[in-house]
Amino acid sequence: MTNNPVTGPRQSPAEWTVRGIGRDEFPEVARVVGEALLAPTDVETRVERLLPITGGSGLARILVAVDGDEVVGAVNSFDFEMAMPGGPRQVAGVTGVGVWPTHRRRGVLSALMRRQLADLHAAGESVAALWASEGGIYGRFGYGAASMEAELSVASPYAALRADAPRDPELTVRLSDPGSVRAEMEALFHQEAATRIGRFQRSEAWWDRVLRDESSERGGQGPLRAVVVSGPGGPQGYALYRARGEWGAAGPLGELRVQEMVSTTPAARVALYEHVFSRDLVARIVLNSTAMDDPLWTLAADRQRIGAVPGTALWVRLVDVRAALAERAYAAPVEAVVEVTDRHAPWNAGRWSLKADRDGARAEATESGPDLSLDVSQLGAAYLGQNTLSAQLAAGVLTEHTPGAAERLDAALRVPHAPLCAVIF
Repeated sequence: MTNNPVTGPRQSPAEWTVRGIGRDEFPEVARVVGEALLAPTDVETRVERLLPITGGSGLARILVAVDGDEVVGAVNSFDFEMAMPGGPRQVAGVTGVGVWPTHRRRGVLSALMRRQLADLHAAGESVAALWASEGGIYGRFGYGAASMEAELSVASPYAALRADAPRDPELTVRLSDPGSVRAEMEALFHQEAATRIGRFQRSEAWWDRVLRDESSERGGQGPLRAVVVSGPGGPQGYALYRARGEWGAAGPLGELRVQEMVSTTPAARVALYEHVFSRDLVARIVLNSTAMDDPLWTLAADRQRIGAVPGTALWVRLVDVRAALAERAYAAPVEAVVEVTDRHAPWNAGRWSLKADRDGARAEATESGPDLSLDVSQLGAAYLGQNTLSAQLAAGVLTEHTPGAAERLDAALRVPHAPLCAVIF
């Protein structure tokens, strides 16, 4: 052990004690993570908001690193049912990652992430996912940037849809307080979350978080509103949004910001777009988190008027490569030997023979020569089907031993729609 004049004794990663917590320690976890992430709320408020989402049994998934009796780092994961290629399954939603500022760059995070990975593997979990506050952190722990989402914006004069966009005159549009239509929204979201890759099923506590509408957190915007589109058979879609009124010398400069939009039919989607595009006194409409293939790109009368700010969304970590490859659905038959390096999960390192078609997949350890060699993070980046191995090959970050292997595996990994999570967890 060496001594640092600024931070005190410098411990090696092997010396950090990583353990679980008791319920009475949760405020300390909230203090550490909140400070690390520059959270604007006090500890009591963080505990009040986070504890219901974490849930009683979820406390068992929290790990802390301690320096003596002091908690200096923490990591958590939610036990999500998330739609993945092939259908819903359990995914560890990694969250609550933070290190006390005086203990950064001393191996605390590495110790926490290694222990969490080992625990997830021991529990039989094959895939983990997270949102990253900083993009340079998680690749070194085997996470790959697997999906992107975009904020879309359009000025009101150009917020129009094509004449041939599907419109159903039997649909009705109702604007109301979110609480009064919560049951309808929950049912619609539950339906979408079963099939849309990246969506996870929400508990009541998660819905409370999504619908939270405190004036201190509105950012100058108005209260949260819900618009529900229904047909003869019941609700077909909804949108949650806020609007902010503003005036300039030339007239209204208001902004309407859509927080979430869900639809089960194309006509319902069109009705939702046309509602938010037609609000009076609005100069700009923003859709917060959209899939990269959002229908607006096809339906807009002038798609060049859409502004888009893309950003990385889900990072995926294959906790168990063999199981993750075998559980996934494939769009085309493929046989390949993939050589994986994984410095944090030795059980993943090695060569894996993948044989898959539309009816199922099998992955087994093999001594055969590899068709591709890559790090587990690169395989995680391609796992949701949005990013290709071919692009990574062109970038020079993986090795192709058999010509065309990356392209053939990409064809098998393909998914029909871009992933969408849209809620940072």
